[in-house]
Amino acid sequence: MAEESGRRRYNSLRRMTQAHQTRAEIADAARRLFVAQGWAATTVRDVAREAGVSAPTVYAAYQNKTGLVWALVEAADIAADLPRQIDELEATSDPRRHLSAMAGYDRRLFERAGDLITLLRDAGRTEPELADLYRKAREVADQTRFQVFASWPGGALRSDLDVPTAVDIYAALCNIDVYATLTAERSWSPDRIEQWWSETLARELLAQPG
Repeated sequence: MAEESGRRRYNSLRRMTQAHQTRAEIADAARRLFVAQGWAATTVRDVAREAGVSAPTVYAAYQNKTGLVWALVEAADIAADLPRQIDELEATSDPRRHLSAMAGYDRRLFERAGDLITLLRDAGRTEPELADLYRKAREVADQTRFQVFASWPGGALRSDLDVPTAVDIYAALCNIDVYATLTAERSWSPDRIEQWWSETLARELLAQPG
């Protein structure tokens, strides 16, 4: 009887693992198709065919295409190692190290999910739901930057800047377009971009000694 109970328990674990694997395969298929042929041209049935599952399986896992994209956005944070950024921010009160941690996260995000970010932004020009997702993602990023900059001791930020302006400057320097230009057109390595961001952000945002 105990052996039968154990089999049932492991069968449940196996089903859960299979469900997670199916969701991952659907998400991978969706990302490939969205990037290759665009959001509007890709249907749920296309995603199902690419993933080797039925359309109802896709709907059960993600509800609709917008749900799929949001899942991909959340996965991008995981791929960029958001917990690492949090650990690095919490490990120090040094503004320069904060900026380096944030630049490192953005480098990893653009390196691993730049195609998805570009897709989301471009498709959002004609798709209100995607525009809303892109706006929410940008707001979350801005909130993080605001919290970090506001936590700095007095005198750390340049005297002619306030926190909202510092957030704007950060966004102007560290974004997918700058990253894409430097990698694709100027042959910069991601390491070089990360270092340049860290140094430039410190120069543009922090009060300089003397």
